[in-house]
Amino acid sequence: MKVRASIASLAKKQGAQVVRRRGKVYVINPSNPRDKARQG
Repeated sequence: MKVRASIASLAKKQGAQVVRRRGKVYVINPSNPRDKARQG
């Protein structure tokens, strides 16, 4: 999945997951819930 540079740093963190929901790309992190981002 193509992840923009603006959220790539969050996507590389420990426990982060890149998820596609309703046509948008999200970065969620269950181990650190503050690390969330949306693309698109």
